[in-house]
Amino acid sequence: MSGHSKWSTIKRQKGLTDSRRSAVFTKLGRLITVAARLGGGDPNMNFRLRLAIDQAKSANLPNDNIERAVKAGTGADKDAHTKDVLYEGFGPGGAAVMVEAVTDNSNRISNEVRNVFTKHGGSLGSQHSVGWMFVLRGVIRAPLAADRAKREAQELALIDAGAEDVREEDEQLVAITTPDNLSKVRAALTGSVEADVEYIPTTTTVIDEPTRLKLHGLLEALEALDDVTRVTSNED
Repeated sequence: MSGHSKWSTIKRQKGLTDSRRSAVFTKLGRLITVAARLGGGDPNMNFRLRLAIDQAKSANLPNDNIERAVKAGTGADKDAHTKDVLYEGFGPGGAAVMVEAVTDNSNRISNEVRNVFTKHGGSLGSQHSVGWMFVLRGVIRAPLAADRAKREAQELALIDAGAEDVREEDEQLVAITTPDNLSKVRAALTGSVEADVEYIPTTTTVIDEPTRLKLHGLLEALEALDDVTRVTSNED
């Protein structure tokens, strides 16, 4: 996997300032609201909602906030017009960039995303301009077991559960599966496990170091937008 395929805003949440943490909490609440509206308010029956709640809890979002976000998605007026939006564009060096957002104002976030692309030497593309370079997959991450035999047992369990690929990456055990099979593969592991549905590049772009720094500036600026929930690039 390449680029910012994981929502790094959440990964860095422990070191956030109060204002930054508030922005992350807002993003998480919107994810929960949309998930609840699309699939119902029971996380046992709505796996997307369960993933959103798991992310929220890992970022220490208070339970009251989680409950309010679920209620907002299942009938309250608050955030009634919130929806998922997806933007595609090109970063420095021609890297493909996917931007996922949850918003109640499509015009506002469209302008914000376009301005960030332009400011950082990229360009916002049309629908399907780069999406064909990515596939939507379920991704499970767990800490690597210290014991090699246990690690191999985990890998076999994931494969038996239907994982398409299992690898070791950044001191983690990473399994890739189809979105529909994510819940089953996730259940093959116990303990501290992260699971999400992400865009994974099928083809990557090699860029030099100066261009890489510019690309990362673009990705981080996009992630900083209030409505953006994840940014993915195909940088190698």
